Amino acid sequence: MTFPPRRALVLAGLGSLLGLGGCGAFSNTERAESYSGQEWLESGANRIANLALRDNLQSIRRVQLSLYRRNPREWRKWAASADDAIARTWEAVEQDRPLPELRGATSIDAVRLAFETGPAPAYQGDRVAALVIGWAAMLKQANGDTWRQTMIDGVSAENAFRAARNFEISLWLLASKAGPDGQPLLLSTEISGRGRNLVVDRELSKVVARLDLLAAQADEKYRRAALDFSQSWLLGNLGPFFAMVSR
Repeated sequence: MTFPPRRALVLAGLGSLLGLGGCGAFSNTERAESYSGQEWLESGANRIANLALRDNLQSIRRVQLSLYRRNPREWRKWAASADDAIARTWEAVEQDRPLPELRGATSIDAVRLAFETGPAPAYQGDRVAALVIGWAAMLKQANGDTWRQTMIDGVSAENAFRAARNFEISLWLLASKAGPDGQPLLLSTEISGRGRNLVVDRELSKVVARLDLLAAQADEKYRRAALDFSQSWLLGNLGPFFAMVSR
């Protein structure tokens, strides 16, 4: 089939734009992931929340490794190596199996327990593992109490905001809590002549920022839902009238 020159030119231009759009839409990046079957059950907001949770969990893993390197006495309480302690900690997280030493504590309670000192009942378990268990529980609660959201789930703005504040408390406890001997319970951040170690501060600050953004997004979602409904009703009922009014 042949087209008039003008129409052929337009079609060629549209084809070029679609080709460029397709290339841009599927261009690869270092953070790109292939599509999964479950992703079809996620809205855009679900996807953002799941990506934020993924990055927050990765940040916690980096913090855990950094703390173990500076506090090897912690993993030695129950594991053969730091890698073994990390694997066992995350197995407990994924299987929702609390560590016996935590006595059922989770979320911010597990974080507080990790810094218990003094005479009995001072915490005797792995303090780093206790922190990770508590942090992971807070992130799951903020994510709608699920590890992967679908369209029936959503971020809890209140839980996300509360989790962000609890991570800030964790940073303060890491920097200020000392044992009976006056030494820090957990060595974390260091800026000295020997070098700089800011992994803990940097990664936990990222977690706080992501949680605050998710809390703001969740609040905005419900606020905009009412406005969008009102705007749709107004334009649907009064739109024809506005169209007749001369500007």
